[in-house]
Amino acid sequence: MFDRSAFTTCFKGAVLRRSLIVALLIGTVLTAINQGDIILAGDSPAIWKVALTYLVPFLVASYGAYSALTVQAKMPSRASEEER
Repeated sequence: MFDRSAFTTCFKGAVLRRSLIVALLIGTVLTAINQGDIILAGDSPAIWKVALTYLVPFLVASYGAYSALTVQAKMPSRASEEER
């Protein structure tokens, strides 16, 4: 099932910003590794390959952030632990 909270969590604020930064950095490195010879030869790489090279790190970073936030939300807060 589709969880709308996952979508809204991943596409706003700090999670979105961090995922975009990760995608930009990792996607650029991977594009240079995988398509660098083609680019340096003056040819154009397949756009879909470059797009996926940036999309995959974005999705992985977003999923990781959402998973961490979900686990954190399910854990009892430190304030309630200190009250015990």
